[in-house]
Amino acid sequence: MKKASDQPSTRQLRSIETREKLLMAGRDIFVEYGFQKATISQIIKKANTGYGTAYVHFKNKDAILIVLMEDVMTKFHQIAEASFSPQSKVEAKEIIEKQAYAFLKLAEKERSIMRVFEQAIGFSTMASTKWKEIREKFIQRISKDIYYSHQNGLAKADLNYELVARGWFFANEMYLWEIVRGEQNASVEEIAKTITTVYTSGLYL
Repeated sequence: MKKASDQPSTRQLRSIETREKLLMAGRDIFVEYGFQKATISQIIKKANTGYGTAYVHFKNKDAILIVLMEDVMTKFHQIAEASFSPQSKVEAKEIIEKQAYAFLKLAEKERSIMRVFEQAIGFSTMASTKWKEIREKFIQRISKDIYYSHQNGLAKADLNYELVARGWFFANEMYLWEIVRGEQNASVEEIAKTITTVYTSGLYL
């Protein structure tokens, strides 16, 4: 049972509200102007808050971008973290294709803010470092699924699973950015099916 003292104070609630306003304003400003042209002043003005108050939460636009990136990529991680316990190659392929489709479809849905992330990765050290951390988290999860397949006699034993995991993520990442830019030459469904077939054919027995 929570005590009255455990409840957020009015001051804490205002702080949380201000932070959320800054994040929402940041997303709008980034999407409208792009990462390079957007300024922290524009974000603060749109959030209708004071500079001093804003800087308590975020010291610059990069810091706002990082939180937005973490929030959006959490949705992608939820797809990667889906239960993976296939009993056959066919079942594994079905699960992996569904994951690949969901991953790429989400990139399509989040296209506007993902374009901002891609810009930021090229210009902000903070964003580039954060993306590398995100990438490694995905690779670790893929490695875990590959290890499961190996332990259950589904995957080939003569492969470097970390390299396989990296290759699979990089394939998805390449198509993710193509979809974000609107440059893909096939539907999300066809891309997911094709790369999954190539991946599972090389990995599974």
